[in-house]
Amino acid sequence: MELLTIEHIDFTMIVECSKFDRIWSKAKSNVGEDNLLSTYSWSEGVMSVKRTFENGTDICIEQGVPAPAVFFDNADYPIWIEFGSHVKNAQFGSILQNDNDRFSFRRHILAGFINYKNEIGRSEIQLIYNTDKETKTFRFGFEVLSTKLDYHEHWRAIVEDIEREYRMLSLDYMRRTFHGFSPDTKGEHPDIIWWSVFQGEQQKFIRACKNIIDRPRHRLHGEETYVRADKLKQTPHDIENRLVEHRREAAHLYRIEQQIQSNDTQENRFLKFALQQISKRYEELRQRIENIKTASDTMKAAMLGTSNTLRRLQRHPFFRTVGRFKGMSQESMVLQKATGYSQVYRTWNMLRRAYSLNDGLYRLQTKDIVTLYEIWCFIEVSHIVKEQLRLDDEDVEHRNRMEMNGVFSWELGKGEHSRILFRKDGVELAELVYNPKNTEAENDSVGLKDVVVPTVPQKPDLVLQLTKNDLLQGMKMTYLFDAKYRIDGREQGVDVPPEDAINQMHRYRDAIYYRDYDANALKKEVIGGYILFPGDGEPNDVAVSKFYKTIKEVNIGAFPLRPKDTENRKLLEQFVEELIHTKSYETIAHVIPQKGAYVEVGNRVLIGLVKEDNTQYQKFMDGTATLYYTGKQFPTTIALQDLHFFMPYIKGLGVRDVYEIVKVRTITSKEAKQTDRDDAESKALRLAFELRYVRKQYADFHSVDASKWIGYTFIDTTFDRLDECVVINK
Repeated sequence: MELLTIEHIDFTMIVECSKFDRIWSKAKSNVGEDNLLSTYSWSEGVMSVKRTFENGTDICIEQGVPAPAVFFDNADYPIWIEFGSHVKNAQFGSILQNDNDRFSFRRHILAGFINYKNEIGRSEIQLIYNTDKETKTFRFGFEVLSTKLDYHEHWRAIVEDIEREYRMLSLDYMRRTFHGFSPDTKGEHPDIIWWSVFQGEQQKFIRACKNIIDRPRHRLHGEETYVRADKLKQTPHDIENRLVEHRREAAHLYRIEQQIQSNDTQENRFLKFALQQISKRYEELRQRIENIKTASDTMKAAMLGTSNTLRRLQRHPFFRTVGRFKGMSQESMVLQKATGYSQVYRTWNMLRRAYSLNDGLYRLQTKDIVTLYEIWCFIEVSHIVKEQLRLDDEDVEHRNRMEMNGVFSWELGKGEHSRILFRKDGVELAELVYNPKNTEAENDSVGLKDVVVPTVPQKPDLVLQLTKNDLLQGMKMTYLFDAKYRIDGREQGVDVPPEDAINQMHRYRDAIYYRDYDANALKKEVIGGYILFPGDGEPNDVAVSKFYKTIKEVNIGAFPLRPKDTENRKLLEQFVEELIHTKSYETIAHVIPQKGAYVEVGNRVLIGLVKEDNTQYQKFMDGTATLYYTGKQFPTTIALQDLHFFMPYIKGLGVRDVYEIVKVRTITSKEAKQTDRDDAESKALRLAFELRYVRKQYADFHSVDASKWIGYTFIDTTFDRLDECVVINK
């Protein structure tokens, strides 16, 4: 389907796209037709630009006036340019070599295709061609839109959120699209900003330098010299007598002071300094960029040409008479207003200033929307966890860092390099990790501690670990989130996440294990996995959708998450809040076991009386006991196989500490009481519990309800009913 036709004095260009009606329909459903407008621009020589619709009608597009969009992400666009007979050669002028390789010139036709992948923003089609007289360049500008998010609203919100957390993380280089940015006193000016600004200013800067060298500003200054009488243009009063005295000596020289013009001005010294400074940095960055494999030959040749021009200007004889720049003693009106000087001063100032991603005239490239969405989801989940834990900024410890990636751009560290810890009063409550890569062999630098994958590597986008202390001290519950910038369609008014992404979450949950080094065994680690995708729909409809309902059923599902959609964000907020406040044993109880297996909920607790004559009494007071033994009899109503925890009741004080029951066995009274007696009593058997200290259930000792005792010695209960047995001392 022909979408766009450009009639130029030298050629006719046609842009096509198969199945464009499906792309348009998808974008219209997700974004809204009113948001599918683009502004177009072009260089001189264009006679008309027409946009053709599915029904065969077309409209004329005016430069700078919004019109229906043509270009979207992840679509192939065949492009045909038929040149006039006076054009001898033509090429596609992308900064990326692989884009240029898709185009070939034959019989006055340049043909190829372009796909913007996941890059959205403003872009240009550049053509470079030779006529009988000259080499020409044509540029056609437009916007590449997303079929899933509103570029004008959502993309900007994503970038702004990322920039608030991680300055300059959004930026990238060697992209097909770009965005506007502008000065900002609070911004930054790293290499990528410097390069992006100078790219747009370099030709103006070079022209200004040439103009100054051709017509420099001079200043007059007095200089002593010796001349003959016939060379004097005027007779100074102080040598009149000497002229009379030596009137017969034609070769006599007279010392005078004359005003001569000099190039050694403050402004010219600044020009020399600025040119040297800019040329040096440009050459350094050019050499770095030249090593990028994807950079096109056309771009490399243009950069080398600019570098050579700057070098030649530095070596111009003009600068031999210009001294070293020592700074500005006062404001110079020449630098601010004079032709040439003002442009050099303006460019130098621009390269020193800070910039931000606010809309502006200067071009800046950012990461593709898939990467931006993934980082944004990481930030959003971290904010939600912080909100639901009700923490302040000082309770959140960022152990994540930005790492240099390639020539200019930065990326967020992975695994252990991107941890966010959530603490309250020194107690760890949660941990969020970005992009850990879990393998059996290599897990230190980019993975999670003690989390392994015995088979193939797994790399979920986000890992949330909630620390629970109600069963075991420091017990972690692990949940996986994967950000997918994809939508599989729309069902009953709700966008649907990709099916393969849901399947991937099943694989993650089944593949990732916890290495218990104490027991030398692998244990299941992940409780649930969830997709985050830029879907839309009414919250009530989302709540009854299949992908959301399965979260309750099998702990696998999806959440729609997009910028400024506060209503659907609440679904994720409520879910995280529920994860945080649900007790460990409740969470484990709802995990569906495999066939033939059972889940140890770990909820049973035995309260046992400890008297002062017990050999472990002091250790129970200190929280260091390792053994508890019973009297002659143990209640038959208590099922030993289901006991998990033990709480000692210190006679006269009450209960406080929790121990894990590691093992149950029988011992003799002699072994329990550690005596040397050898009678029938010492040989009697006792029931013994091997213990491991877990935590303090209460800050202080509390008594128990006397009616709950079994034989005045034991209480058999569960953690969720513990408060029914314990009398909290006021």
